[in-house]
Amino acid sequence: MREDLLHFIWKYKKLNLKELHTTDGLPIFIENTGTHNQLAGPDFFNAKITIGSQLWAGNVEIHINASDWFAHHHEKDVNYNTVILHVVWEDDISVFRNDSSKIPTLALKKYISKELLEAYNSLFSKEKVSFIYCEKDIANVSSFAFKNWLERLYFERLEQKSSLVAELLQQSKNDWEKVLFTMLMKNFGSKINGESFLSIAKSLDFAVIRKIKNDRLQLESVFYGLAGFYEVTAVDTYYLALEKEYKFLKNKYNIEESSIIKPAFFKLRPHNFPTIRLSQIAHLYGKHQNIFSNIIAVNSLEELYAIFDVLASDYWDTHYTFGKASKKSAKKLSKKFIDLLIINTILPLKFCYANYLGKDVNDEIINIIESLKKEENSIIDNFNMHGIAIENAKESQAILQMYNKYCTKNKCLECVVGSSLLSGKA
Repeated sequence: MREDLLHFIWKYKKLNLKELHTTDGLPIFIENTGTHNQLAGPDFFNAKITIGSQLWAGNVEIHINASDWFAHHHEKDVNYNTVILHVVWEDDISVFRNDSSKIPTLALKKYISKELLEAYNSLFSKEKVSFIYCEKDIANVSSFAFKNWLERLYFERLEQKSSLVAELLQQSKNDWEKVLFTMLMKNFGSKINGESFLSIAKSLDFAVIRKIKNDRLQLESVFYGLAGFYEVTAVDTYYLALEKEYKFLKNKYNIEESSIIKPAFFKLRPHNFPTIRLSQIAHLYGKHQNIFSNIIAVNSLEELYAIFDVLASDYWDTHYTFGKASKKSAKKLSKKFIDLLIINTILPLKFCYANYLGKDVNDEIINIIESLKKEENSIIDNFNMHGIAIENAKESQAILQMYNKYCTKNKCLECVVGSSLLSGKA
């Protein structure tokens, strides 16, 4: 028996409601199970329950064994004095409030159907499971319910991404331009160099970026200097010009190089090398005078693609690293890379800024994210193999949220899929 099943049973009233009694024999009538609380405190707030002839309004706490009340030290927490019913699987001890009044107990063990327990055990059976518990049945869940769940999951993921925005806003004293720059740097670095590029962005006074962004050589020189790329022997005129410019700017603006994580080249395809990405973001800031305002103002995918239509410097047409020539090719941001910037930077920022202003841009965000192609990775591939058709980036983001926050954490009964299968609504 697991506590999440007891939560599910109570929340959705999956028990014989007409025959409920406390362990002391008093009849129980549930008018309202209350609001499920996922944070600290009792498990369900503001329930309404008639016990005997008395209507009670208050909170409900759920445990496997009644003695868990003491194992969790609730007897020392005044927040639990508001509990009107203790719902347990096994009643092995009586529990009391601080005023010594006994808390009525409902023992669920004799009220749960055999069919529900079998369905629960089947859902969590690891037999012949290669990916997730519900892999054999997930495709049978109601399409309507599943699509609505995916939209909820997408906004849940958007809220999660917003935590970085909130953190950066606090650090920058509500400088939205600085926040955008920091987030773009992190996501230009992608998975391997994200933390490195983030450390570069955080080390820079954004006032310096504002002053030098129209001079691409200066901006690149600062990025490469902080990345530690001037540690090799001088190799060509471009390199020497950058190094000279950086020495001048470092002295002029008192640029600090401490706490920088050096970018990596290992395991990266050449077009993702940090040399190329730093040049591209320098071009982006040189191209737009008011990039934050521009991004907030646009509301279509085509306009966003136009903003990110940038190239690395001409030098990188024939190089991937300093001093080593390569076959000529323009290093332009690909649509696939721009899509990732939109997903991980632009839409979370739009969402947070709209909330900051008290506006609702959910429809605009949905229109953009649904216009993007789905992401491609092993998790998405696995869901495809098990009969889930993923149509766009909104759904792939939602699927990633479901897998990372529900499937891998065994929170199946907090998921529409698991609760549908257990309720026989698939």
